[in-house]
Amino acid sequence: MTDTTSATASTPVTGEPVVKVTDLVAGYLPGVNILNGANLVAQQGELIGIIGPNGAGKSTLLKAIFGQVKIRSGSITLRGDEIGGLKANKLVARGVGFVPQTNNVFPSLTIAENLQMGLFQRPKVYQERLEFVTGIFAELGKRLNQRAGSLSGGERQMVAMSRALMMDPQVLLLDEPSAGLSPARQDDAFLRVSEINKAGVTTIMVEQNARRCLQICDRGYVLDQGRDAYSGTGRELLNDPKVIGLYLGTLGA
Repeated sequence: MTDTTSATASTPVTGEPVVKVTDLVAGYLPGVNILNGANLVAQQGELIGIIGPNGAGKSTLLKAIFGQVKIRSGSITLRGDEIGGLKANKLVARGVGFVPQTNNVFPSLTIAENLQMGLFQRPKVYQERLEFVTGIFAELGKRLNQRAGSLSGGERQMVAMSRALMMDPQVLLLDEPSAGLSPARQDDAFLRVSEINKAGVTTIMVEQNARRCLQICDRGYVLDQGRDAYSGTGRELLNDPKVIGLYLGTLGA
């Protein structure tokens, strides 16, 4: 797909975005671009879903926002300030949290120690932030001394999201939070993402389960060949015949 307009009319996004990605070109290897002019806007408090076929550049877009991919052109702004190319530690200090799909916990450390690692820049507010995250992930509060390596995949995902939330981020980037989980655990993951977003955290989520993603997100982007092929509200994309025919039939029920 090369059409970058939604097949259905969308309500215009107004106000200064929390995150804005404009005409982003980026890639890992010299001369090889994964993103070919991607665009994205996330307003305060929105839950943004990014879907698309394998190899479309979804995870690369999140990694580019988080300073882990070489940006060749275009821009990324956080509340109007250019952040493209900043190192991850600088982005964390500015309020950007990132939860990768894999290797997202320290397995030899306890849950409590993992959460402390998420607050290395603000240790004095540990108890306050711990109360916040265990309010969302109550199970973790009862098992703080358990090693993360002994947890199930779904439980590790909870620890990873909790650690990112310890820094009280303005923006949370989630890379396929339901990947590899059982259907029941997937339901739980989407519920927790919604709870995090409702607590006021602007959330940008890449997800393989396209239908479920669009069901809970405020707005969505369909990436194809490194570009945003379609965008609109979650409801618009769920009911768009072209999106249904090209993507939803193969990206999960």
